[in-house]
Amino acid sequence: MSIVAEAPNYLQVFSDGSVKRFAPEVAPTSEESSGGYKSKDMIIDPSKAITGRIFLPDIPGPCTSSLSVLVYFHGGGFCIGSTTWLGYHHFLGDFAVMSHSIVLSVDYRLAPEHRLPIAYDDCYSSLEWLCGQVSNEPWLKQADISRVFLSGDSAGGNIIHQVAIKAMRKETLRVKVKGLLLIHPFFGSEERTEKERADGATGYVAMNDMFWKLSIPDGSNRDYFGCNFEKQEVSEAEWREFPAVTVYVAGLDFLKERGVMYAEFLQSKEVKRVKLVETENKSYVFHVFHPKSEATCSLQREMSEFMKNN
Repeated sequence: MSIVAEAPNYLQVFSDGSVKRFAPEVAPTSEESSGGYKSKDMIIDPSKAITGRIFLPDIPGPCTSSLSVLVYFHGGGFCIGSTTWLGYHHFLGDFAVMSHSIVLSVDYRLAPEHRLPIAYDDCYSSLEWLCGQVSNEPWLKQADISRVFLSGDSAGGNIIHQVAIKAMRKETLRVKVKGLLLIHPFFGSEERTEKERADGATGYVAMNDMFWKLSIPDGSNRDYFGCNFEKQEVSEAEWREFPAVTVYVAGLDFLKERGVMYAEFLQSKEVKRVKLVETENKSYVFHVFHPKSEATCSLQREMSEFMKNN
C-alpha cells in the first residue's frame, strides 16, 4: 500500500483509499470562564458527524442584550483542519471577547472521503441548526439571528461564499447573513495566474492542485464552480442582494493573488460593499499559527469593526 497524496505533517492518502491525518495540538473546552469567554462543543447533525464549538463572551450585568453571531468555517484544503485545533480555539475565543459576539465554529465532513459539495451542505446546515437552537440552547439565548456573519480561512473562506449564496436563495431561512469575512480564501481555475506561472511557484501550485484533486467531485477539474467562482451561475439581482464582504489577504501568502481576484470579481458584479484588506509581510493563516500576535489582534479589531458597521 503506497502513499498517493501527502501534505507533510498533516495528511497522507493511500492507494487503497484510506486516509491518515496528523492533528496538531488541540484545545479542550471550558464551560467555566477563562480569558473572558467560555466554550463548549455541540452536535449539529449526529447522522453526518457535523459538530460545532460555541464561544460565549463574558457579559457583565443582566443577560438581556442581544449579541451578533459569527459562524466560522476552518481551513485546510477541505481535507484537514478542525475547530478543536489550538490556534483556532484561541483566535475565535479572543475574537468573541473583542467583538462581544457569539462564535459558532463548525466542523464539517472532510475530503477525500466526502468530496464537494458536501462541505458546503454541511456548513449551510449549521445555519438551519442555529435557527432551531436559539430558543432551546441556553448559550444561544442572546443570539441575534438577524445579525449573523460568516467567516473562514482558506477553504473556509471558499465555503462562506457558497453558504452565503445558498442562504440568500432560501426564503424560509430565518437567519439573516449581514456580512462575509474571507481570510486568505482558497480558489482556483484551470487557467494559471501570473503568479502560478512564475519561477519558484511549482511547489505551491502542486500542493494546491493536490488538495483540489482530493476535494472536487470525481471527473471534475479546477473549473468546478466551487473552485472557480466565475463559473457559478448567479443572477444580477442576486449579486445586488449579496451581503457586504471584506476579503483579508496576507502579503507573503501564495493565495493572495486569488483573494484579490475574488474581491475584484465581486466589485465587477456591483456587489454593494466590497473591501480588500492586506496584512503586509505576513504569511498564510498567520492568525492560526500565531493567534496571540499583534497582527492577529489587528485582524480581530478590523473584523470587529466590520461587524459593528454592517
